[in-house]
Amino acid sequence: MNKITVKDFREMKGSGHVISMLTAYDASMARLLDQAGVDSLLVGDSLGMVVLGYDSTVPVTMEEMLHHARAVSRGTEHALVIGDMPFGSYQVSVEQAIANGTRFLKEAGCDCVKLEGGKEVCAAVQGLVQAGVPVMGHIGLTPQTAGQLGGFKVQGKTMEAARQLLADAQALEEAGAFAIVLEAVPAPLTKILSQKVTVPVIGIGAGPDCDGQVLVIHDMLGLFEKFTPKFVKQYCNLALDIKQGVQSYLEEIENRSFPGKEHSFALEEDFSTLL
Repeated sequence: MNKITVKDFREMKGSGHVISMLTAYDASMARLLDQAGVDSLLVGDSLGMVVLGYDSTVPVTMEEMLHHARAVSRGTEHALVIGDMPFGSYQVSVEQAIANGTRFLKEAGCDCVKLEGGKEVCAAVQGLVQAGVPVMGHIGLTPQTAGQLGGFKVQGKTMEAARQLLADAQALEEAGAFAIVLEAVPAPLTKILSQKVTVPVIGIGAGPDCDGQVLVIHDMLGLFEKFTPKFVKQYCNLALDIKQGVQSYLEEIENRSFPGKEHSFALEEDFSTLL
């Protein structure tokens, strides 16, 4: 399998192939997802909540993102690797956005970056693209600024809000974004928006009429028990499996059935004189 490039990713729109994307935060998981055939891996700032234990994505730093992005890049051969620019890393100025965006490519081996926002971040998007950093946009529910949106709520439910989302998507495309993540948006609006832009639209909680779908890996595998968004489908419950496995381990070391002879090493000489 050849490495997927930004050009390949963009050309998937209209090809009949539904683009697959999942989050990854370490080399081991990245390798598994890559071998399973996932098109793209997002090193999401969601790691703040599912890996680092923060209450939101806001506290996540550039250094934390780069640390995890390097690990994911090392575990990936085929998938497109996307580095998520954390809150505060691109809002101050275009120069700041370029300086931080280039680090994802230079230091972490990512293929591109993702940032949240519509028209208000288009100058940063344009600057990054001109500097040679491919950019994926993210509109609808934007977790970094969820407080301004009234919390983690569905976006684009009114005509005014729908028009704003469409304007944001078109502005991001014009600024040079090669794809757009659309989060927590009514499915009928998603269908219209996907048809109005020429770049791939990747949905999360946005219905089936997108060019692709993305989920947080901890959500879809049942690894994060704090809460599960309505739009998530759990394909397995690894949290339960892990706890049951650990409980079995605890029981076996308590009754000394583990380690058994098959897990132990024998002596090549008689060491009884040491006693």
